[in-house]
Amino acid sequence: MSQPSPLSPRKIITIVEEIAQEGGRAVSPVARIAIVAAVIPNPWAGQGFVPDLAPGIDAVASDLGALLAPRVIAALDAPLEAYGKAAIVGLEGEIEHGSALIHTLKFGNHFRDAANATTLLPAVEKRGAAGIVFDIPLKHFTDATIRSHHQTVEVRIADAPHPGEIVIALAGAAQGRPQQRLADLSTEQ
Repeated sequence: MSQPSPLSPRKIITIVEEIAQEGGRAVSPVARIAIVAAVIPNPWAGQGFVPDLAPGIDAVASDLGALLAPRVIAALDAPLEAYGKAAIVGLEGEIEHGSALIHTLKFGNHFRDAANATTLLPAVEKRGAAGIVFDIPLKHFTDATIRSHHQTVEVRIADAPHPGEIVIALAGAAQGRPQQRLADLSTEQ
C-alpha cells in the first residue's frame, strides 16, 4: 500500500477575471486570466531552521504542480499565452520555504507541459499574514521578451496563509495586456 501524499490543501481557490473594457474601449475578445491557488501546510513549519529542504520538496512540489496546472488550463478555457507563479509564506515560515516549492522543475514542468510552454515561469515570493495582497507577474509562455504579455494580476485570499501555511498559486492569461500598443523590443536594438 502506498503512503498518502503529505500534500493536503486546506482549500483551493479559483479566480477567473474577464476584462471587457480597457481605456474606455471594448476588449475583443474579452481578456481572460485564471488563477488557481492552494493553501497548504508548510512542510517545514515548527522545525526551526532546516538546512536540507530537499525531502520536503520531493514530498510536495510535484504533487502540487500536478494539482494546480490542469486546473488553471481548465479555468482559463482558452489557449494559454502568458503565465506566472507565486508562493506566499505564513509568518512562521521562511520565504525560502515557498521558493523551495515553486523554483523546481518538479513543480514548474507540470505547468509548462500542460501549456506547451518553453520559458521559465516568472514568480513572486513573500511572507505575510492572512489576507495579504500579492501580484503574480506574467510573461509570454514561449518568448519572455514579448512585451505585450508582461503584466501582473493581483490576488488576495482573505483567510490565508495562516502562520504555518503557504499559498502556492499559478496564473495563466489567454492574451497579453488589453489594448497593448508598445513597439516590439527589437525596435530598440
